[in-house]
Amino acid sequence: MTSLVQVDIGAAYLEQAEDTLHRRILSRKEELADRLLLLAHHYQQEAVFRHADATGDSLKLARIAAENREKSLIVFCGVHFMAESADILTNEGQRVFLPDLRAGCPMADMATRPEVEWAFAELGQVIDADGLVPVTYVNSSAAIKALVGERGGSVCTSSNAERVLQWALAKGERVFFFPDEHLGRNSAAAIGLAEAEVILWRRGRPLGGNDPEAVKRARVILWDGYCTVHMQFSAAHVEAWRARDPRVRIIVHPECRREVVSRADQYGSTEAIIKAIEQAPPGSKWAVGTEINLVRRLQARHPEQDIHSLSPFQCLCSTMYRIKPAYLLWILDHLAAGREVNRITVPAVTAASARLALERMLAI
Repeated sequence: MTSLVQVDIGAAYLEQAEDTLHRRILSRKEELADRLLLLAHHYQQEAVFRHADATGDSLKLARIAAENREKSLIVFCGVHFMAESADILTNEGQRVFLPDLRAGCPMADMATRPEVEWAFAELGQVIDADGLVPVTYVNSSAAIKALVGERGGSVCTSSNAERVLQWALAKGERVFFFPDEHLGRNSAAAIGLAEAEVILWRRGRPLGGNDPEAVKRARVILWDGYCTVHMQFSAAHVEAWRARDPRVRIIVHPECRREVVSRADQYGSTEAIIKAIEQAPPGSKWAVGTEINLVRRLQARHPEQDIHSLSPFQCLCSTMYRIKPAYLLWILDHLAAGREVNRITVPAVTAASARLALERMLAI
């Protein structure tokens, strides 16, 4: 994970009862209302999520921050790359804060700019690197987004990865997709690419563990990153639900392995999963393959549906879970006193290049 130092907020916050924290957060929100925009990702725990002014996936929240120009204090209850995206898209008068600096994303940290630049150099010895179009999942660092922007590539999300991949293949001979292998593989399959046209770049191995001929045949080269949450779902979980109840509809996130997505009835982003369940007839039965806080929220909001996690285990995003009510109150107290703590800033040059990659996605 990205090395960030979070100060000890002390027992005065950490030992407060949850109802006390809740009341104090509400009070601070009311005090800061004219300047504050509090954003929460779908995977946040309910004790934090209920305080949000806006909720959604990472890019949606960053765009909401940019649209609310009158709000100068953006508190992002998510992980580090999400706060970076908000800082990239907001204006100079807006400042972005992360309640706990330890809230990172293991997947985003699996692709660093030096590693990707090295991979491009190696690939350039075998193929024409100018014809290799980079595409990065929004779940990546600002430095990676900047590299993609500089090389003429685009960001993608879990909802538009297939369209962005088609755009990139029309633009160049090959696509270098990072950091999530599984979103890339599922998207490549969805647009009709054969398995032989998709290869995996394994970090730390010469030519990513591939022979030169395989690289030359490839249309898509996938970085070997993954989401630690969605890797917990398996084909065996799907088969177990099928055997238990043939009526169940299985819906999963495209960060799941190919063998899970290919066996599901539906797959899609967090927003797509929410929409599918909202629009289903009462009495529908679902097994959902995504983070447990979202699954629990769907259960609570849709008692007319029979909703379960695809896995029998609690598939929790542990880094997202670092954003707790105590840390939220701590940062709001500091902001109310005029003190800036845990501010997330992206250097101007990096932000400009990263914005290019984001703008290309929005134009596709």
